[in-house]
Amino acid sequence: MTELIYQTDSYVREFDAVVTGVDAERRAVLLDRTAFYPGGGGQPNDDGWLTVNGQRLRVAKAERGNAHLIEAGELPAIGAAVHGELDWDRRYKLMRTHTAMHILCGVVWRDYGAQVTGGNMEPLSGRMDFEFERLQKELVAEIEARINAEVEAARELRVRILPREEAFQIPDLIRTKINLLPEGISEVRTVEIVGLDLQADGGTHVANTREVGRLRIADYKSKGGINKRIYLELEG
Repeated sequence: MTELIYQTDSYVREFDAVVTGVDAERRAVLLDRTAFYPGGGGQPNDDGWLTVNGQRLRVAKAERGNAHLIEAGELPAIGAAVHGELDWDRRYKLMRTHTAMHILCGVVWRDYGAQVTGGNMEPLSGRMDFEFERLQKELVAEIEARINAEVEAARELRVRILPREEAFQIPDLIRTKINLLPEGISEVRTVEIVGLDLQADGGTHVANTREVGRLRIADYKSKGGINKRIYLELEG
């Protein structure tokens, strides 16, 4: 089992590990521990570098299953010690963005009772779809003011890993229209914005909403029926 450092500490930028497997055809390296997030839940994967025997290898992409895809250079051998380093500027922007999406989701659920039907993000921007009957300019401006109030409230974020049975006793843990959690998992990771939002989530987040910075709803549109899309942007 690989130790997934990012699950309990999103702020780890560098780490030491040992190579446990190599797939030469895919140029993939497996490690006994990693801070690289493989993507999921709308959050893109991390990239960065692995240094081994003085050679700095570019990690073009981290994937589920503990695969670190190496761009070029000689692949390390199984058992080799490596030093991992995230592209921290990109990762931190994604952390801020992911937390911003949870703030938006939390406000919309708390104040308007609308479920999420989909979402995606890139560094400093994202979009989220909700079940709104109508979404007008005045309501969008109201939502924007409310999400920025939550940023200014400096709410703490808490991450917990719970037994499945305990996690599913939490009301409204799953905010998406479809439950994306696999049937067979025994533990559920939860992310709580204290006083605002609590969801099952596997991604990386900042420790306090104030780190997110000023938010702007850049656009909104109807995707048909009661499905409405909100586009969110963060200040650099």
